[in-house]
Amino acid sequence: MNSNAIFVSEEVQAAVRENRPVVALESTIFTHGLPRPRNLEVALEAEASLRAAGVVPATIGVYNGVPTVGLSTEQITELSKIDNMDKVSLRDLPVVRAMGVHGGTTVAATAFLAHHAGVKVFSTGGLGGVHHGAGETFDESADMTTLAQVPITVISAGVKSILDVGATLERFETLNIPVIGYRTKKYPGFYVTDSGFTINYSVADTDEAAKVIKARDEFALPQSVLLANPVAEDKQLPPEELEDILKRAWAELDRQGIGGNASTPFLLDFIQRDTNGRSLEVNIDVYRGNVALGGQLATSLTK
Repeated sequence: MNSNAIFVSEEVQAAVRENRPVVALESTIFTHGLPRPRNLEVALEAEASLRAAGVVPATIGVYNGVPTVGLSTEQITELSKIDNMDKVSLRDLPVVRAMGVHGGTTVAATAFLAHHAGVKVFSTGGLGGVHHGAGETFDESADMTTLAQVPITVISAGVKSILDVGATLERFETLNIPVIGYRTKKYPGFYVTDSGFTINYSVADTDEAAKVIKARDEFALPQSVLLANPVAEDKQLPPEELEDILKRAWAELDRQGIGGNASTPFLLDFIQRDTNGRSLEVNIDVYRGNVALGGQLATSLTK
């Protein structure tokens, strides 16, 4: 890739060059995912928590058409206050660059940019995956196909609960993307600790996870390693409550005839309203846990 295509902050460049721990963070969590002013609070808190652990944060987004790895505090603050900003996946990078507009980067775009900046670990909340009814609509997230081609490690609390978890795990297998549980073989379901699906492998700590990642690199395999980190049981939404909410959310979606790109925002908003905001707090707890684990893993990889 042309080195002029992206901007990497001097702090991130120095940390990568000196083999110091760095963790990539996406921007859509504060441009699209959380309401104001919590969005900015959470974004700055994530950076501060990593710095306190001796880890360099690399928040990634598009600023005035420039894909940036290591947004400044001023840039994060500005982006967090803009309405109707573009949500930028990998396919959108050339467009927003050419048009010179701002954008919040998704998992796919963030992973791609982080890898090309030399960052090895990326912490997010939940991954995209296969949507219900994809057998007819072909509605699958670009996260999956991108992560099949980008050798980074992504820490998440599973895929979003509104997705078809079983089909998503099948697609990960087809794409040769390894899914490893952090101290569990129960695949997490974002808002809940256990999605009801199991996975084959787990690691006991970040040093063991680092060994898996280094072995992947020895084979020069192109795909990401997915480290699934469940939210703590005492912080999850009650599974039975979530199941009931999802049934009613899908019924209301069908009643209103909502489909396509509007489905995900509708369902997530329904969950948030139905839980009186408790789902938002779980979302933030999930993110905090993944950021902390990302810092530990990045540190283990520098040993």
